[in-house]
Amino acid sequence: MNAIIIHGSFGSPEENWFPWLKAELEKVGVEVFVPAFPTPEGQNLENWLNVFEEFEGQVNEETVFVGHSLGPVFVLNVLEKLDSPVKAAFFVAGFVGNLGNAEFDEINATFADRMFDWEKIKENCGKFFVFYSDNDPYVSGEKAKELARNLGVEAELVQGAGHFNENSGYTKFELLLERIKSLL
Repeated sequence: MNAIIIHGSFGSPEENWFPWLKAELEKVGVEVFVPAFPTPEGQNLENWLNVFEEFEGQVNEETVFVGHSLGPVFVLNVLEKLDSPVKAAFFVAGFVGNLGNAEFDEINATFADRMFDWEKIKENCGKFFVFYSDNDPYVSGEKAKELARNLGVEAELVQGAGHFNENSGYTKFELLLERIKSLL
């Protein structure tokens, strides 16, 4: 199994729980990739897909995607284009459409402000996991539930997790690690 962790807007591979998750997964033999995408300057779907091209050769039936915030939306765009399915996708504080926050809606528009081919996305991924918090300052529970409904799964509530970032105390995410390890 391999894992590809996708950060969000204004994010980087070195923040939040990403370095911790990478280290924990590598301990159990999972190969982990954490691409660095341009943000906020140069943040658009085309530029991110260009960066991702370097990692496309790693994507196969044993791949697990892990996305945070805008990361899940980017993964949806990738899943829509694949020719064969991946093992699973874990979406943390994910959403579709606009968030009702002008700054984020503008920077996320090329990724999120469109219709997705949900059937193709579901065909290209064996399992989906959607985590959301009841006090996320950016992504409402309703947005996370809408994403989960489109994927045909139940969203999992994590109480008091904020945006699952360092500001919310998230430098580790044990529940996510457990869920990923359950697929090994």
